[in-house]
Amino acid sequence: MKKLFTNYNFEFDKNEKRLLTTFCRQTLKQIEGDNRFFGETRAFNSVIDKLNNGTDVIKLTRDEKTKLTYQLKQNVEFLKKKMDKSWFIKKWLYKSLLNQYENLLEKHFSD
Repeated sequence: MKKLFTNYNFEFDKNEKRLLTTFCRQTLKQIEGDNRFFGETRAFNSVIDKLNNGTDVIKLTRDEKTKLTYQLKQNVEFLKKKMDKSWFIKKWLYKSLLNQYENLLEKHFSD
């Protein structure tokens, strides 16, 4: 049975906030200037503002959470594919980033 009301309040630690802020900025750099991604641009700008606000509890809207979760999942899949094709040193470099994204998804954004 689907829940009627979902809580979109998150408590991120300092490292998670930094990781999410960097991720959102990178995503914005990739999609800025394209009118097709107006909703994503607005959502990621809003997430960055909320993360930089300095409060302990971050309140996201459903749309922001959905877009952020989707982009994080896509990034994890991309990193896994990239690691499969790469050599030892590149795998070693991507491994920590992949672990951080997977832990973030599992801890906060798993349904």
